[in-house]
Amino acid sequence: MSEFKNVTVVKKANVYFDGKVTSRTVVFPDGSKKTLGIMLPGEYEFGTDAPEVMEIMAGELEVLLPGENGWKAIKGGESFDVPGKSKFGLKIKTITDYCCSFIA
Repeated sequence: MSEFKNVTVVKKANVYFDGKVTSRTVVFPDGSKKTLGIMLPGEYEFGTDAPEVMEIMAGELEVLLPGENGWKAIKGGESFDVPGKSKFGLKIKTITDYCCSFIA
């Protein structure tokens, strides 16, 4: 899906790591949420409350998921699942465009 219809976009940006990771929240009619954002090169650790699906539209990164022993390479057109109530690491190699879906 390349676009979302009939949604609400929260104007206030989500800004992390001194502006190196930013996103905007999109709210769907059923109350579900996604964020659309950009990550600049660097290393980051995020925590989750609910499970998430990270869809990478463009860019290159490595992810270290909970319970995994090694980093996994991800590029534009790929996605990965993150369990709820967990932490995961990212090594962003190139500017990365992403969509994060929060699974209720």
